[in-house]
Amino acid sequence: MEYDHSSKSVSYFGNAFKIGIVLNIIFVAIEAIYGTISNSMALMSDAGHNFSDILVLAFSWIAVLLSQRKPDLKFTYGFRRSTILVALLNTFILVVAVVLILLETIRRLKNPVTINSANVIVVAFTGIIVNGLTAWLFMKGQKQDLNIRSAFLHFITDTVVSFGVVLTGVIMALTKIYWFDSVISFIILVIILYGTYRLLIDSVNLALDAVPENINLKEVKDYLQNLPEVTDLHDLHIWAMSTTAAALTVHLSTKTQTDISFINNIQQHLHKKFRIEHSTIQVEFGQTSDACNNCN
Repeated sequence: MEYDHSSKSVSYFGNAFKIGIVLNIIFVAIEAIYGTISNSMALMSDAGHNFSDILVLAFSWIAVLLSQRKPDLKFTYGFRRSTILVALLNTFILVVAVVLILLETIRRLKNPVTINSANVIVVAFTGIIVNGLTAWLFMKGQKQDLNIRSAFLHFITDTVVSFGVVLTGVIMALTKIYWFDSVISFIILVIILYGTYRLLIDSVNLALDAVPENINLKEVKDYLQNLPEVTDLHDLHIWAMSTTAAALTVHLSTKTQTDISFINNIQQHLHKKFRIEHSTIQVEFGQTSDACNNCN
């Protein structure tokens, strides 16, 4: 049995992606221009990071749209796994952005310049508002979808980074120590790399069909084993069909004959309790694990 996502939810996040992309395109343009004018590597680093976030948002939005396409004769599960592939692509984009920003930061350290601290403060403060608003747009679904969560975490991080850049501008305005701008740029890169590492681990796990983090395999197994009709189970597998949908297959040995309602009740409980949206259950009346050659 498979449970479809609400079209209302898809529409909501479609609008969130649109608003987030437009806001960040405008802000990145402003940040890049003033970063260049002000000679601020911190602003340029943040602009580069925010530009990568625009790509992340765009690819994530495309993946969400692809995941809603109907299955066909070739892709019998549809295009749900595209959301997992896009999560992997997003990590690659962030790594490339980090390398480019790092090279420019090193160059700037070797050739220090005077920085317009006032511009840094004003633009970075604007970044706090833009990034905070964008993060709020994705707060609703960040617990259920890896792509939504990655977008939410990106912009929460960006909000904190923008706050740090504001402090950098204030410090430079008071002390005239302009190399501090490059130091903050390095700190920004470390923060980006940490977030990218976590996203990469989650994405690779899903790509390798690991049990999704929001599902406790032991709890699922205990539920199935404790059913009154069940004497044993084997070949239990749980994996991600997408960043939002999980699938399960299992063989259940029973001591009594069961009907279709037995399977339907299990599927409904798996969906309601564990958010497993596609489950395939094979019932084997009178068979135990000892009689099965492929138990695990």
